[in-house]
Amino acid sequence: MAVVVWIAEGTWPACVDAARAHTPADAEIVLLHVIDREVPATAHAAFAGLLGRGHPERDPGARMATLAADSARRLLAAAADRLGRPCARLARTGRIEREVVAAADGADLLIVARDGDRTHLGPRSLGPASRFVVDHAPCPVLLVWPASTPGIDTIPSPPPHPPHHE
Repeated sequence: MAVVVWIAEGTWPACVDAARAHTPADAEIVLLHVIDREVPATAHAAFAGLLGRGHPERDPGARMATLAADSARRLLAAAADRLGRPCARLARTGRIEREVVAAADGADLLIVARDGDRTHLGPRSLGPASRFVVDHAPCPVLLVWPASTPGIDTIPSPPPHPPHHE
């Protein structure tokens, strides 16, 4: 069984715990972290447009990319330690939702955490990237809550029915 576990800041422990609890001990697990390419690119563009003329050595875009890669390595190491069994670590850079879907191609399971409104059940419990991943995943998805699950009383009431006229 090939399993991809999406490791994202703030929600990764729940995904790792789900991998431990819901996959066989011999599963081939890949811990995946994706760095959004927009962050370093935005820093570079701001620098180039406002401050960087004649001073390429001061470009913060390269520094931000290095910091993001270091952070990804530390996060993947922490996730591997928490998993406590053999796994591969994969760090990618790009549009987060598309990189997660691409990494899940050929997998038997993708583990994703809800990253939106954590106080209510329902569709708003998924952020835009997670919604894209759930809607486009090329394999089954295990969707987990990163903390305790809200009660069913948090489901909004249905809208009132229009009056029936005969």
